[in-house]
Order: sequence, then C-alpha cells, then structure tokens
Amino acid sequence: MSAGDRHPGSAEAAAQLAALRADREALADRVLQPWWYDVALGLLLFGFLASYAADSPWVTLPALVLFGAGLGGLVAAYRRITGVWVTAPPRFVALWAVVVLVVLVPAFLLAEGAGRHWVMVVAGAVLGVAAGVLSRVWSRRWVAELRSGSGL
Repeated sequence: MSAGDRHPGSAEAAAQLAALRADREALADRVLQPWWYDVALGLLLFGFLASYAADSPWVTLPALVLFGAGLGGLVAAYRRITGVWVTAPPRFVALWAVVVLVVLVPAFLLAEGAGRHWVMVVAGAVLGVAAGVLSRVWSRRWVAELRSGSGL
C-alpha cells in the first residue's frame, strides 16, 4: 500500500509542493539585480550628497531631482527585469540607518558648523559605497533564502 493509497490527496500535495519549490527556484534565478544596479545606486547617492559641498541650492536642488529620478529609474528597471519588488527586512533598514547617522551627523556638523563643506563629498563616497554593498549583500542573502526555502 502506497502513501497515496493511505492518504488520498498526498500525491497531489507533493506535486503542489514540488511546483512551489520550482517557482521559488525560478524566482531566485531572476531576483538578483545586475551589478550595474548597485553601482548606479551608490553613484546616485554620492552625487546627491556631494552636491552639498557646493553650498548652493542651485546645485543641491537639481541634484535632488536627479537623485529622485534616478531612484525611480532603478525601481522601474528592477521591476522590469525581475517582475517583482521587495522591501528590505527591518534588520537591514536598521543597519542602514545606523551607518547613515554615523556618517552624516559628523559630516553635517563639520559642513555647517565649521564651514568645511568638502566633507560632504567624503560622506557621499562612504555612503554611496555602503549603499551599493548593502544592496548586493541583502540581495544575495534573499536569493540564498529563496533557494533554501527558509524565511518563506
């Protein structure tokens, strides 16, 4: 007597689980963004923050518009390439918030308080690299979770 004979529907359930695993594998194959996505994300953030070094709204405002448009373009590209959009888990958001505070608070204090606006270029570089690296790390972890079936 087979398991299917003892438990009607178990063969169907096994087939559905196999289909779910296959779908999860297919999703894992397509959700990792191309390398240029992380580079573009870092460059957009660098450009926006570095614009503060000019200490002029005529530079910073267009940089903000370009930053917003660039982020919108990255979101659209990711959705077009992968067919999905996902939000980072709270632990990555918290890590990002800590990195931003550790870098930006001293940078703003030096830029505004001491008149050393050039420090925003350094802060932009640090945060641009951090954004690109964290984006890649989080994406690879998500792909690994999809492949292993954990977290779903």
